This record gives sequence, structure tokens and C-alpha cells, in this order.
Amino acid sequence: MKKLRLLLNFMQGYRLKYAASILATGLSALFSVIIPLVIKLSVDSIIGTKPITSSIMNRLVQLLGGREYLLENLWILGLVIILLTLFNGLFMYLKGKWSSQAAENIAKKFKDNLYETILRAKYNFYSKYQSGDIIQRCTSDVETIRNFLANQFVEIGRTIILLSLILIIMFSIDVKFAFVSTLIVPIIFVFALWFFTRVQQQFKKSDEAEAELSTVIQENITGVRVVKAFAREEFEIEKFAEKNRKYRDLTYNLIKLFANYWSFSDCLCMIQTALVVLVGSYFAATGKITLGTLIVFTSYEGMLLWPVRQMGRILSDMGKTIVSLTRINELLREEKEDLDEGIKDFKVAGNIEFKDVTFGFERDNPILKDVSFKIESGKTVALFGSTGSGKSTIISLLLRLYDYDVGSIKIDGVELREISKRFVRKIFGVVPQDAFLYSKTLRENIAITKPHASLEEIHGAAEIASVHDTILEFEDGYETLVGEKGITLSGGQRQRVTIARTVLNDYSVLVFDDSLSAVDTETELKIRRALKERSKETTTIIISHRITSVKDADLIIVMDKGKVTNIGNHEKLINEEGLYKKVWDIQSSIERDFENAV
Repeated sequence: MKKLRLLLNFMQGYRLKYAASILATGLSALFSVIIPLVIKLSVDSIIGTKPITSSIMNRLVQLLGGREYLLENLWILGLVIILLTLFNGLFMYLKGKWSSQAAENIAKKFKDNLYETILRAKYNFYSKYQSGDIIQRCTSDVETIRNFLANQFVEIGRTIILLSLILIIMFSIDVKFAFVSTLIVPIIFVFALWFFTRVQQQFKKSDEAEAELSTVIQENITGVRVVKAFAREEFEIEKFAEKNRKYRDLTYNLIKLFANYWSFSDCLCMIQTALVVLVGSYFAATGKITLGTLIVFTSYEGMLLWPVRQMGRILSDMGKTIVSLTRINELLREEKEDLDEGIKDFKVAGNIEFKDVTFGFERDNPILKDVSFKIESGKTVALFGSTGSGKSTIISLLLRLYDYDVGSIKIDGVELREISKRFVRKIFGVVPQDAFLYSKTLRENIAITKPHASLEEIHGAAEIASVHDTILEFEDGYETLVGEKGITLSGGQRQRVTIARTVLNDYSVLVFDDSLSAVDTETELKIRRALKERSKETTTIIISHRITSVKDADLIIVMDKGKVTNIGNHEKLINEEGLYKKVWDIQSSIERDFENAV
């Protein structure tokens, strides 16, 4: 019921079009069932001498000139059949047009909502779902729903109307022959229901296997440098082949299920048709029914059996649609971030204070433990520590990607939880460790944080990031198109472009999350000097495990296993026992050994 409610909600605005489509289907069905009755009339009462018992048919004959006139002009009845066929075709066309238009719009609505959910979901959403699986739900699953709404949804109405009209007419003409004509129909219908339950299970397995396949493709396209750098092509090809084999086998099982259904239902339909022809011929030969009645029943038999067989297809597609709706609903139910709740604006100087902050994804396993420190406005502060010490988690908390429960974080004396997420993310300019670039020009990539920036501003930001001269060396300069994720650039070039992108905007706090690791020491020094000259009022936070990157900071916060172990400047820390002094001693020893070796 929840899936049906979801579908009905998305159909809002297009229900009238579906109603019109179902009406067109009903009229099409009506015209199609009238045609055999006109043939029966022609055979039994125009060419033959059987009295016309139906008042409607009697009026039609009188309207067309009477029995004698029609007997001399049988082409008129032929013309009536042609007109009925044309009307049938017209309404079938309208049904297809209106249902397709509605289905396309509903599919667009699904995609729009899914995309909005993906972008507005909480940060932990991306750790719950694989990217290939998300893509699968947004494309293949939406396409399954679109196909059902465009074709099978309206066919349900057509099937019900057609079956109702045919059964009413057949039983009104001859009850005994009608029973014979519908003898095997219940068996076909029960078989269709069984097929529905089986195909739903198989489709879910096949759909999930396709999602795994999409994930492997996406991962290898994204990580193609790693694959090639470590010569992992053969391993990844075999990994893909294994996933592909699994998908093929599951899909093959699905195809076998379809083949069994159609072949068995074909057999039942042929038996039913043969039964009608044999019994009908006997009844006609013995005078129990007229030749026209035999023609009507044999015509109706095809019309009757096809919709019943189609119920299997309709139900199987409905099963696929239910699976797809379930998978889509899982995404749409994900809680969205409220970006605007809280203080939306105040003057920010850049003072930051952590007080007794404890945080972890699991209560029994905290990443940060009683973290306390102060950062003064305009200062350059470094977070130093080994991998996994909690440095990046501090930045995640500052950006409100995650919210803390224990302790206090304040920006200029205002509790961070009381500030809206949208405003918080306008305060902080972050250069992430993973330098991500879009498949656009270098100019467009730099201008992402400030779309209407002038070329002079872009050049200025590139100069601060020490990448301006490098860009000018390219044939197309700032109009150089970089590959997806900046694959055509070196690691250092990508990082410097992301730095330029960040410093283009006027942020109160700049955060470099180990983002200078891919540039040489000399370039790193030039970037830091340029940043200092650019604005002495901007608070700068540098995250690194390299002493060369942090030693010139005004304040260095040393972290180890989620705790702050030492705080001070470089001179103070190299004279204090702790992680910083150990790393400094090791690096100094290596440098001395290298100098002696030279």
C-alpha cells in the first residue's frame, strides 16, 4: 500500500490524463467488440433469415436503409466495419499518446525528486549506498516505472473493460457455449498470478545484480589511474566478468521464467481455442447455434484469451514496478538536511573554540575524546597528527556535516549548533584532500565558488595558488577543458586549481585539509606566503602530518588517537615530549644522514 500511495502521489497533476486514456481504452474496446456483432448480423439476419432480436441492431439496420436494402448493398456493412476499425485505431492512438505523455512527466518527477534527495541528504547517506546502486535506482528503476505507467497501467483498464464486455455479450447470446468458451480461462488466470509472485522475486535479484555491475564500472572509471598504476587491469576485468556472470545467470533465470509462462499459457490458449472451434462446429451443425454466433464466439475467443494472457505480463511488470518503487522509496525516505534552521547571519571574525568535545559514529567508540582548544581570528593554526587521529573529523564537525552531542563548539561566541548549516558553509572555505574537478574548463572550475567573478579575480586567485603561470602554458589557457575529475592534470595541478577555487571567494575561515601534500615544498611556501599577504584577517586552518607544512603556523594543535596531546608553536613543541618532537627528531635525523651522504 505504501508503494501504491507513493505512485499515486507522483501521479498528481496527471490523473486526468490517465482517466482520459482509460476512457479512450474503453471506447476502443467497445468498438472492437461491436465488429463481430456486425458480422453476426450480416451472416444471420441480412444474408440469412434469422430475426433481429436486439433493438439496438434493429435500429442500426433501419438507419442504414433496412434489411432488403442492405442485402443488395452489403458493401455498406463492410464500410461500417471499416469505420469501427478506424475508430478503434483512433482511440488506441489517443490512449497511447496520453498515457505516454503522463508517464514521461511522472518519470521526470521521480528523477527530479531523487536528484534533490541525493544532494540534500545528510552526509552519512553516502556511506550507506554505493554510487552504482544510486545510479541504478535513478535510471533503470525509474525506467521500469515509466514503462509500466506508459503501457501496462492503462492495459489493466483495457483488460477489465474488454473482459467485462465480452463475457456479458457471450453469456447473453448462449450460456452453454459461453461456459465452454471460458472453461480454461480461470486456469490461465491462476497461472498468471503464480507467475507474478515468482517474477517479482527474480527481478529483485536481477536488479540488485545489475546495480553491483554498475558499481564496478563506476569505480573503475573513477579509479582508472589506480588501476593502471598498479597494472590491475586483468584483476578488474575478471572482477567485472564475475559480476557480469552473476547478472547474466539471474537474468537468464528471469527469461526462462518468462519463456515457461508464455509457452504454457500458449498451450492452454490453443486448447481453449480448439475447444471452441470443435464444440462450436458441432453446435452449429446440429442447429443449436447459428453460423453468425460461431463467428462471434471464435472472434471473441481471441479477444478474451489475449487479455487474460496479458495479465501475466501486466502482473510481472507490476511486480518489477513494486520492486523498483521499493528501491526508490528507500532513497526518498532518507532524511534531508535542514540547511536554514538556526541563525542565518551575523558578523564573523573567525574565532573558534572547542570545549570538551567528544564525538563518534558509535557511542562506544568515540573518534574525538574531550577535545578542547581555541583559535584566534586571523591566526594560522595547524592540526598535526597521524592518520586516524581525528583531524578531518574536527573539520567535519565545523562544517556541520555531522553534529556533536557532547561538549561545545563556538564561532565568535555563538554555539555552532545554533547557526544554520547554510551560513556555516558560507563561513568556511575548504580545500579538501581529494582534489575534485568537474569536466569543464579551468576558468569554470575556478569560478564555481563565485560564478560571476571577473577574469581578473580568477587570475588573482590562480596566482595565489601558484597555478596561473602553469595554466598559461596550456594551449587554450584558462579555456582548457579538463577531463572528468581533472584526470588530464597532474595531482599538484589539480590541488592548486582547487586552492584557487577556494581563495576566489572571501571566506572568514580557510581550511586546508592536507591539500598541499601533492605540491613541492617550495610551491607550498609560495602559496602560504601569498595567502598571508592576501588577508591578515582570515583565519587559516592547516591539516597535515608533515612538519614542513605546519611549522610556520602561529599555533600547532597536536592530536593522537582522538585527543589533543600538545598545543604550541614549532619552537615550543620540539622541546616538549610528544608526537611532534618524535616526528621532528626522525625527520631531522634523516636530513642529517642525507647531508652526510652527499
